[in-house]
Amino acid sequence: MARKNPFLSVMNNEQSAADKPALDYTIRGASKSILNSIGEIAARADKLLEGETIVELDPEIVDGSFVRDRLEEDEQEFNELVEAIRERGQDSPILVRPHPEAAGRYMVVFGHRRLRAAKQLGLKVRAVVKDLKDADHLLAQGQENSARASLSFIEKAIFAHQIARRHPDNDNRLVMSALSLDKATLSKMLSVASLPPEIISAVGAAKGVGRDRWYELKSLLEKPSNLDKAAQYIATDEFTVKRGDERFNSLLAWIKTSSKGSKAPAARTQKWTSYDRSLAVDSKTDGRTYTFALKAKEAVGFGEFLSERLPELFEAYREKTQQGD
Repeated sequence: MARKNPFLSVMNNEQSAADKPALDYTIRGASKSILNSIGEIAARADKLLEGETIVELDPEIVDGSFVRDRLEEDEQEFNELVEAIRERGQDSPILVRPHPEAAGRYMVVFGHRRLRAAKQLGLKVRAVVKDLKDADHLLAQGQENSARASLSFIEKAIFAHQIARRHPDNDNRLVMSALSLDKATLSKMLSVASLPPEIISAVGAAKGVGRDRWYELKSLLEKPSNLDKAAQYIATDEFTVKRGDERFNSLLAWIKTSSKGSKAPAARTQKWTSYDRSLAVDSKTDGRTYTFALKAKEAVGFGEFLSERLPELFEAYREKTQQGD
């Protein structure tokens, strides 16, 4: 979904007791235990709006969240939302906060699609305004998304990665609370989210692709040669004409196929023995390295002889190769 996404610098999360907003959850409270059901997450998001005054705002003075949570918008779903608002109005308000860096403006906590729909229809957007700090903003945005937004695995992974980067010193408790994750799932999410941004952006939301298949792709792309192949493939017409999950599926299949076709050459070995059998040499190469093993009575002496003469032997080799012999 096209929207402003300023990725603002993280504000200081400390505030006095008198200034602290009356939230149903705080970082301390939310981090005590992982939320264990979608219903509970939704209830917590609803509580944030309960009993609050709803105001109407000009969409032009409302900016997007400082943390991105969607890679792309489902235009069919959005068009259905637009028609629903056109017919019966905006049923539920969005949540915004006073913009932390721009006086007179607001920042969306959740409800980006409703904001976009109101803007498209030329309507005011119904909103609850709360004075939230960054950490509370992230908790509310994450819990609302977990409950209702149908984000794909990779979108949740990117959201988790952004929170972890902004709050590196809280042992990821904030991320786990915001998205109701355990440590094992979060670890895989953060691993997948470390994929090159151009790969993730090219693949898109891939709504039907879950954790295990993304993790499989991540494992394959840890090999530099596979990463190079992926970067080349996503620029081809064969890839760009595909849509949705097909992009992920084709990229994964391409990497698997090309990896099988580029196996390392089989190792080659040779043996040599001197006429008097005082020295035996075993040599081995796999196309990338070459090793010698010296054996028998003269092994140490001949090895030292070779070591002392390596510079002149290399010069002789270089002279020969430059002459094309």
